[in-house]
Amino acid sequence: MRDLTLKKSSSFQRKAALMSQHKPYEHSDVLKKNGSVLMLTTFPPRECGIATYSQDLKKSVEGVFGSSCALEICALYNEKHPLKGADHFNFSLNTDNPESYQSLAAQINSESAIKLVYIQHEFGLYNGCSDVFIAFLEAIKKPILVAFHTVIPNPAPEFKTHVSAISSAATGLTVMTATSKQILIDSYGIQPSKIEVIPHGTHLIRHKNKSKLKSKYGLQGKTVLSTFGLLGPGKSIETTLEALPEIVADFPNVRFLVLGKTHPTLIKNEGEVYREFLQDKIQQLNLSKQVIFVNEFLPLDTLLEYLQLTDIYLFTSKDPNQAVSGTFSYAMSCGCPILSTPIPHAKEFLSENKGLLFDFENSAMLAKHLRTLLNDKQYRKNLGLNGLHASASTSWQNSALSHGQLFKTYAKDLILGYKKPDLQFDHLFRMTTDMGVIQFAQLNQPDLESGYTLDDNARALIVMCEQYKLTQDEALLPPLINYLSFIINCQRYNGRFYNYVNINAAFTAQNDTVNLEDSNGRGIWALGHLLQIATLIPPSYAYIINRAKECLDEFLPNVRRFNSPRAMAFIIKGLAASNLATTDTVYAETVYELGVKLIKMYKHESRKDWKWFEPYLTYGNSVLPEAIFEIYKLTEIEEFKIVAYESFNFLLEHLFINGEFRVISNQTWFLRGDSLKNASYGGQQPIDVAYTILALKNFHQIFSNEGYEEKMELAFSWFLGNNHLKRIIYNPCTTGCFDGLELNNVNLNQGAESTISYLMARQAFEKTTENQLI
Repeated sequence: MRDLTLKKSSSFQRKAALMSQHKPYEHSDVLKKNGSVLMLTTFPPRECGIATYSQDLKKSVEGVFGSSCALEICALYNEKHPLKGADHFNFSLNTDNPESYQSLAAQINSESAIKLVYIQHEFGLYNGCSDVFIAFLEAIKKPILVAFHTVIPNPAPEFKTHVSAISSAATGLTVMTATSKQILIDSYGIQPSKIEVIPHGTHLIRHKNKSKLKSKYGLQGKTVLSTFGLLGPGKSIETTLEALPEIVADFPNVRFLVLGKTHPTLIKNEGEVYREFLQDKIQQLNLSKQVIFVNEFLPLDTLLEYLQLTDIYLFTSKDPNQAVSGTFSYAMSCGCPILSTPIPHAKEFLSENKGLLFDFENSAMLAKHLRTLLNDKQYRKNLGLNGLHASASTSWQNSALSHGQLFKTYAKDLILGYKKPDLQFDHLFRMTTDMGVIQFAQLNQPDLESGYTLDDNARALIVMCEQYKLTQDEALLPPLINYLSFIINCQRYNGRFYNYVNINAAFTAQNDTVNLEDSNGRGIWALGHLLQIATLIPPSYAYIINRAKECLDEFLPNVRRFNSPRAMAFIIKGLAASNLATTDTVYAETVYELGVKLIKMYKHESRKDWKWFEPYLTYGNSVLPEAIFEIYKLTEIEEFKIVAYESFNFLLEHLFINGEFRVISNQTWFLRGDSLKNASYGGQQPIDVAYTILALKNFHQIFSNEGYEEKMELAFSWFLGNNHLKRIIYNPCTTGCFDGLELNNVNLNQGAESTISYLMARQAFEKTTENQLI
């Protein structure tokens, strides 16, 4: 690469969250509260697994759907577990008091805002009033969902009758594994259509460096085994302790972390008897150095860090009827290789090389598996990654999406809206070095070996320019200059641009083997965006505007040799944004000539039932009609308006189908003559969603009665889970965007193109104010 002609900062401020401080676009987040779902459950500050589960579920549902789907809590309590934080709950139920059930049923029936009742069910919670509980269900005049946290196979007749009565009174049931559903069908005779499987939710994480985390917690150089959860005999920690002596003899750096305090019920009934039993066993086995208790109810962030530093996670429950484990789920979502007893949850989720099973209380078998994993670091890594990818669909946000759809099924008048996240740039800045934005990521970590591209740095410059236009936050100028510097250094002496740069700042051979017209077009699009905000740039930074203009001028003689329709469209968008086409005859003529070429292509390929520029729909389609529309706004020539309108609406017919937004698949493309019924659902990429949203916003300026704003909202909800898999594509934890939506899964890598595309789309819903460029 040639020397920089711009002053380039050695680093730039990486704000934790550069969030817009301006008025949001008036149609974003129109989430009118249309009722609530009342959830009966234990809830913090009470400490138990279901309380934690319900807290996570409430937070995720309201995070995804906002006030359109509020989860109201009815807190369960009794004499042993008195109600704490009563001021925080509008509803409560004393599970030992029959009158409390009657009162609550009457309250639910009288509250018109309650559209649905969702009961988190564990048999121990309602044991004191089993018959009263059934009568309570029958008295409620609202739809009822019951979530079974425990499903027991081969039930005794009395127990079966009780579960069947619950099922009969409920409108629907949820369980967390397919195994549990099958037990309800086979052992209890419940209709399959009444049962929905929604896996236990897991937390999205920002994957951190394992070595650094070990150092943070004083475990550097150690091989860490761990388990966590409220401590009690059912966890059978002694199974691991009895396996450890032979392990530490050969692997002296092994440390076993037991994370979590003793279960509050055990503390009340018998104190720390079980923990003391374990401590005695540790002494007997000479494991004092190897076993570490962390006797705390750990904050979530701390717990997730412990799981990320874990080399092998151990789940040793001795209860064969334990249907599901939240601790198991959390470990899997943190990428831990797992050794587990064969509870139904583990048998279902650890298949296909995602973990290993050992028999209940079988220390010898556990030791054998431990030895296998400790001797093969790559095998451990493979198991962990397989589990991580398999658990991606179970994130709390995806769980919220599944719950929301189910709530909507039973509460017919519940109207769901998707809550837009605040604009945040953490991941973009994490992907950026002093040279530019890295091309690819491995999960949420930059893949340095992938190098850089003009494509990504051009898009990043557009996003920074747009954000600066919205906020005039000067903290954005260093990264803006960084991306601009990359573009300038990609320009060759003939005015054209190279696209591919390796991590050592050298152009790669790929630049000479592929067509770079589209990449060049994106570069001009970005430069035009910078020139658009020239009047907002502080005088001390005026040189960047001058260099951008020089760069564009050097490129201009090449334009007439371009034949790629998308390259021409990008160039038109850039020149139109720059305002040069309204003040400079040469630029105006260039825009017009490119437009004429696109019109000729349209006339050549267009048919009665195919209003398009090519005989196929591929990627980035929206930029073509949008470019023609830009020329119409500059020239007011009617033909440009007609072609823009016809072609854009034709495209929209292939993207918005039966009220859903579906991206053209990059696996097959869509050929003239193909049927929409046979269009692939896989290969959907964020960049096409972003370009569509930008075009919809542009067209709405003149065609204000065409429903384009509503389509913007629908298209953006694709990122938030309104797609064929009902899974999030934007990751609110990392602030990155997943790389693609496939037929059956989501690509979890969060590269530059997808993340910047999301930011482009999200910025489209921000509204300029008086002090911003018009």
